[in-house]
Amino acid sequence: MAEVIRILGVDPGSAATGWGVIDCAGPRLAFVAAGVIRPKRAAARAEKLAHIFRELARLIEEHRPGEAAVEATFVNSNPQDALVLGEARGIALLAPAAAGVDVCEYATNSVKKAVTGRGHADKRQVQAMVRILLPASGAQSADAADALAVAVAHAHMRGVRKICA
Repeated sequence: MAEVIRILGVDPGSAATGWGVIDCAGPRLAFVAAGVIRPKRAAARAEKLAHIFRELARLIEEHRPGEAAVEATFVNSNPQDALVLGEARGIALLAPAAAGVDVCEYATNSVKKAVTGRGHADKRQVQAMVRILLPASGAQSADAADALAVAVAHAHMRGVRKICA
């Protein structure tokens, strides 16, 4: 019987950070939990980041992942939006690392290709494939489905990527 590895996937964002937890035993995947962290809109930026960190830390404590995967930043035409997203990504990388969990990063196109077979799939296609690959997940929001897709991509690539940089 294959060893079970619990994986936390994170789709970072300052307004909505998707998260998903799956169990991986060899080629078998099982849905554990998923959701979205939504800081208060009116909160100061530092408080939004603190909220994301606290919630990710709580989820890590609750679900005890052995590995984490975070979606890498895509190119953004607005420098301010890219900066804010980068700050949320920093928190998404910090929370598992601070808990002693190994963290890998995956480009958006790599995640989409691992889940749908197409690097430029749209959000609906990702959501549909996550429901097929993880039937117990049911219908998830786009942010939660994206986080589950990151976890699935990591599960598929973890044998190839021994070390995450």
